[in-house]
Amino acid sequence: MANLYSAVSIKQFFHEIYAILRNTENKATEVWFEFSEISFFNNINKFELLEFISNFEFMEIKKGNYNVKFVSINKVLFVMEAIRIMGLDLKDIVSELLDYNGFEVLVNQILSKNNYKVLNNFRFSDKSNFKSKTRQKRYEIDVIGIKRKEILLIDAKQWRRKDSFSSMNKAANLQFQRAIALKNNPDAFSKLIHNILGINPDVSNRLPFRLLPIMVTLEDNFNKLNDNQVPLVSIYYLNSFLQELERYLHYYKMIKIKSVNIQKKLI
Repeated sequence: MANLYSAVSIKQFFHEIYAILRNTENKATEVWFEFSEISFFNNINKFELLEFISNFEFMEIKKGNYNVKFVSINKVLFVMEAIRIMGLDLKDIVSELLDYNGFEVLVNQILSKNNYKVLNNFRFSDKSNFKSKTRQKRYEIDVIGIKRKEILLIDAKQWRRKDSFSSMNKAANLQFQRAIALKNNPDAFSKLIHNILGINPDVSNRLPFRLLPIMVTLEDNFNKLNDNQVPLVSIYYLNSFLQELERYLHYYKMIKIKSVNIQKKLI
């Protein structure tokens, strides 16, 4: 195929992949296709095809039954690349291709690209003085990212513009309460540090840790902070938010943790 890597050809390729993925189940973050299902590949010889696919992080060749080869597409990685190539609205691609789990994975990937160590779906209980331990409240944080002293506690919501500020404000305040609950549970916080940084991490240069609760939503909103100074960040601006975080930390409500109980072995 002439001009295989031209801007026009690449854009055509991405539009075809996008059209194919729109007809797949949005719960799946990885889908497999036969080569014949992608018409862009029809006029490319075997050697050119292998080289072409190797240029894209979201796509690779995998073997199925009877050693039959398929094209595997990671939808989250495709979304990240498609925004740059296709110039489409991020919220349209995300809402059509990913469910809420895929949305969390997308947040994870954006943090990872910004050199955060990331963990999804961290669960813990609070340390309230209930009469029965079985009644302790359970919490879950969608995505947690650690970089230097900052620990981002992210609640990922695929909310649209029709959702009122009062609903988002309430959800952000609940995220702030989760941050307080995490601070009040030293064992849970120690477990979190181990899970992300590994066994026996050296945290002396990171203390005090600063917990920053954040809401990440599908669409942009007029309000950038809730009434408790919790950031409200559109997924479209998450990358720039992370890159500029140091400059604006003084605007946000943070919770400091001055010490961590580092255990040699987790039970």
